[in-house]
Amino acid sequence: MAERRTVDRLNTPGRRSRWRMPRLDLDPDTFGRFAEGFARFMGTARFLGWMTVFVIIWISLNVIGLWGLRWDPYPFILLNLFFSTQASYAAPLILLAQSRQEARDRLSIEEDRRVAAQSRADMDFLAREIASIRLGIGDLATRDYIRSELRAELRELLADLDREDGRPAKSGGKQKRGDDARSRKPTPQA
Repeated sequence: MAERRTVDRLNTPGRRSRWRMPRLDLDPDTFGRFAEGFARFMGTARFLGWMTVFVIIWISLNVIGLWGLRWDPYPFILLNLFFSTQASYAAPLILLAQSRQEARDRLSIEEDRRVAAQSRADMDFLAREIASIRLGIGDLATRDYIRSELRAELRELLADLDREDGRPAKSGGKQKRGDDARSRKPTPQA
């Protein structure tokens, strides 16, 4: 029977005896916003001002030794340890904030490219439409052509009117402003 127990044990997965850290389930967006806020704060003059005040107070308390407080003598090893700890946490948080900003920039660039491509397609379409309108206008009568046709038609009408009245039609040439057509307008009687 003892032999059977060892075989069963080898065939079934057992518990791991390793000590595990508790697993933290952090929301990546929440932690990312925290990292961005932290990085944004560390890049301000306010942070540098408060850090400078903190260092001055730390050094002055440890050099002067007010109230007998001298917990970190001259080489200020504890202060250096504090700065090293701060830097070890700040660097990954700043990198995380930068990678989030890079992802946002990438999305913004992709959107800009999409908008630019759409704008380019719209401009190409409008250019083709304008070209087709220009070609269509080329087939239309021009202003000078219409004026010449209207003048010729007016001359023919005036010649017809002159023939009806029994006057000889004027031959060719342009008529002046005070020609027969204007003089034929009925005048108001007083």
